[in-house]
Amino acid sequence: MPDTSLRLTRRGFLAAALGAAAVPLLAGCSSPVSAGLFGSSLKPETLVFWNLFGGGDGVRLQEMLDVYRSQNGPDSLQATTFAWGNPYYTKVTLATVGNKPPDVAVSHLTRAKPLWQGGLIDPITEEDLAGVGLSAADFSERPWNAQITDGQNIAIPIDTHPLVMFFNQSVCEKAGLISGGKLQKLDGIDTFEQALAAIHDVTGGEAITIANVGGETATPWRVFWTLYNQHEGATPFLSDNGAKLTVNEDIFLSVMDRVQTWVKNGWTNKGLDYATAQSYMFTEKAGLYLQGEWEISTAMSVKDLKFGMVPVPTLFDKAASQADSHALILPRKNRTPEQRQQAMLFIKSMLDQSMTWAQGGHVPSYLPTANSTEFRNLVPQSDYASAADSAVYDDPAWYGGSGSTFEAIVGAQLGLVQQLSISPTQALSAIKDQLAVYLNTPSPL
Repeated sequence: MPDTSLRLTRRGFLAAALGAAAVPLLAGCSSPVSAGLFGSSLKPETLVFWNLFGGGDGVRLQEMLDVYRSQNGPDSLQATTFAWGNPYYTKVTLATVGNKPPDVAVSHLTRAKPLWQGGLIDPITEEDLAGVGLSAADFSERPWNAQITDGQNIAIPIDTHPLVMFFNQSVCEKAGLISGGKLQKLDGIDTFEQALAAIHDVTGGEAITIANVGGETATPWRVFWTLYNQHEGATPFLSDNGAKLTVNEDIFLSVMDRVQTWVKNGWTNKGLDYATAQSYMFTEKAGLYLQGEWEISTAMSVKDLKFGMVPVPTLFDKAASQADSHALILPRKNRTPEQRQQAMLFIKSMLDQSMTWAQGGHVPSYLPTANSTEFRNLVPQSDYASAADSAVYDDPAWYGGSGSTFEAIVGAQLGLVQQLSISPTQALSAIKDQLAVYLNTPSPL
């Protein structure tokens, strides 16, 4: 467990300053927000749960929460959804340092580690797991091992959500890349680039799209981190919890040189926003599209679209896919044994409903679901599920993880490389300059 003794003054100041600023907005309000942040009255038996799921994920989560309520009573749960990204994690931090956290909260695995280092998460013990019939053996190895920090279980991963490759069935068939109704293996850089050229001949334009403008910085980062980690010599981008920049500069430059070559050849878009990048694949303007598997819901909503999804091909030395995991955490608070059991039973209920969660594209981390016949028959989810086995998480850093400052800084420069606005060397220099202040600043938690 991290030593929080030296952080209490800083954390206390943060809670007082930001908490006071928020009071006028919520004072006197009986909403779930005020209940969590400022202690509005709740029934003792009511479990408070915070999450950041919108869209299709939000709809599926609501189904799962309704099942929990049906089994435990209408007053058994108070669930609140907050804005995705930094605003959510700020609220979790403020509520916890103010001693009014939710009982259970969602966290990206990459964001759970800074919360742990700040002393904001309670560990989950083997006894906690056993009390609801769980053990480490019930979870996929990659996400389970990724959550272990300082020898402690800090989160329960409910999924892995990797970068994957969507393909338009019609375009790829015309390019001669479909065999037996499935996309041919495109492993190896030469094979992959031959496929891009063939698709380019079909579309007369882009072969593969990667969103990179309109404020979209996450996708360029995810694509880079995938291709970078497919090299044997890849080193951590950040080390010592974000205090050191240790990226292998030769591999960085090589990967981004390759991306620029794809753009110059007309195979990859120079600049497309998030929605337009996927629409190109949907409307046969491109054959391939790189994005998180969560966009399965959008693709399925397009009338008459025939598409598939596969892991990102292994272009270099080894398989790798940038990924994160949604996880459930126990924010630090004083709990009775009964309250710990209640929180764990809620977590177990969510895991038991992993098949509902998988409908939204996420690869279940709970093995009874992941290994089930029902999931294996789920298409196209089962076609890319193996990407979770080569998941590569972002390096731990207080300013890193999904939707973070690090992602925004680095992703913006990678996007400019794809736009042909700067060279890979210029991007690397800008990244070093812009990260310097964070590298040299201790965690504020």
